[in-house]
Amino acid sequence: MRLGIDLGGSKTEIIALAEDGRELLRQRIPTPQGDYMATVMAIAGLVERAENTLGQRGSVGVGIPGAESLSTGLIKNANSTCLIGKPLKRDLQALLQREVRLANDANCFALSEAVDGSGQDARIVFGIILGTGVGGGIVINRQVVTGANAIAGEWGHNPLPLPSGDDLPLPACYCGRTGCVETYLSGPALAADHLRHTGQMLSASEIDRLAASGDAAYEASLCRYEERLGRALAGVINLLDPEVVVIGGGLSKMQRLYQNLPECCCRHVFSDVFNTQFRPPAHGDSSGVRGAAWLWD
Repeated sequence: MRLGIDLGGSKTEIIALAEDGRELLRQRIPTPQGDYMATVMAIAGLVERAENTLGQRGSVGVGIPGAESLSTGLIKNANSTCLIGKPLKRDLQALLQREVRLANDANCFALSEAVDGSGQDARIVFGIILGTGVGGGIVINRQVVTGANAIAGEWGHNPLPLPSGDDLPLPACYCGRTGCVETYLSGPALAADHLRHTGQMLSASEIDRLAASGDAAYEASLCRYEERLGRALAGVINLLDPEVVVIGGGLSKMQRLYQNLPECCCRHVFSDVFNTQFRPPAHGDSSGVRGAAWLWD
């Protein structure tokens, strides 16, 4: 039995998968806010309750909104800031009395979709998260690529290519840099861009809904977004050349992306043909927690 935990900013979810990938159990609790030890205890409690319910012990994988430093074993780059600098794996292993595998939540998303989701027919899968932030994960032959610095796939903190016109001035990012892809392509970034051009404060989903009615201002905001997304993804595609890009996060529900992205991307890709496919996630919001369980494949 594989247990996967998705540690999110607002909720923490556990799933139990049988050997063949069947879902045996799923539970969700609110994530303790700003309290590291309460978070550790909450994860351990979920594991204990799941194993008691199912009557068996499982492997444990945890997806986190950050990464484990390869030099110190401490958590870095986490937008759940109470995790930063903490020995999360060590503390969980001590409580659970077994090895625990940690991975970035975007890596877990990509792994889930590569194993038995929208990218299961592909050798190279790039999974992206377009939500409150922008993340990414690389899976090759059903194995997550972590990298020498544990940052493989972190395209959200690359600079947006070829900024000009409406892209300027370069927006500040929480990471301390300016012009990061995340500052243009997250859900809040789309809303902020629309606000600058129209004076209307709307969510990304509202902009998408209203653009479908034919209003030119909403359509223009989404066209700017898609053009930037195409530029940003073209750089990744030139490096990885994935067969499939799976789009997750709240903005993955914008169906127009799957029709419009190939044209937005291909003009920046160094090839005479463009065969990369953009697909929605087969497992939706469950991909992250399923991928955490598949860390023990």
